[in-house]
Amino acid sequence: MDKEPFLVGHETGSRLVMQAEALGSSRLTRSVSHPDAAYASCRALYAGGRGKRAFDIVISLTGLVALAIPLLLVAALVKLSSRGPVLFWSERDDGCGRTFLMPKFRTMRVGAPLQPREQFADAADSLTPTGQILRRLSIDELPQLFTVLTGKMSLVGPRPLLLDDPALAQRKMLLGNARARPGLTGLAQVNGRNFVTPRRKAHYDAFYARNWSWRMDAGILAKTVRVVLSRSGVL
Repeated sequence: MDKEPFLVGHETGSRLVMQAEALGSSRLTRSVSHPDAAYASCRALYAGGRGKRAFDIVISLTGLVALAIPLLLVAALVKLSSRGPVLFWSERDDGCGRTFLMPKFRTMRVGAPLQPREQFADAADSLTPTGQILRRLSIDELPQLFTVLTGKMSLVGPRPLLLDDPALAQRKMLLGNARARPGLTGLAQVNGRNFVTPRRKAHYDAFYARNWSWRMDAGILAKTVRVVLSRSGVL
């Protein structure tokens, strides 16, 4: 079975969903009684293992050092252009039964509802002028490099979802015992981004976790650059 159908373009999305639906779920045969041990065992199942984690550390640290001055300039722009904090932190699911706080440069006006972008009737009404630019260029996501460095996220993986995101329950059902560290970018982000339905998003995430490979990560990273530059799929 072709494990990298996304590389030939978004038109293969239907075939990808069919493949993901056909994937069976295995059951974890051992049980761990201690909550912390169970959590550690779940994280040990993250796709890519130590090699992927080492890659994340090197690239995220390099990125933070290289982008230090631009990040400070963006932070100053956010602070000076609108009322509110520089960073916006939201609670996200980590895929192993716990949550973590994910940062972004604040793009919304103070008091805007906390919900997935695709659920806004008109997201532009809640965006600050600076936020519109940051979001269009995906610069608002760059603080997550720090979260990648600390191990809460990976460069590539299923995007961490808000706890009330409709895709969360479907993702958990489809993943079974497969696990992938939440990512800065992922299959759904290079195949429609904010215009992907919750069901299709869950299928993309399950497919990635079950079929992870270095080639797949390289393809997603390369396609992410094209998506960001073309500004496609941004709400």
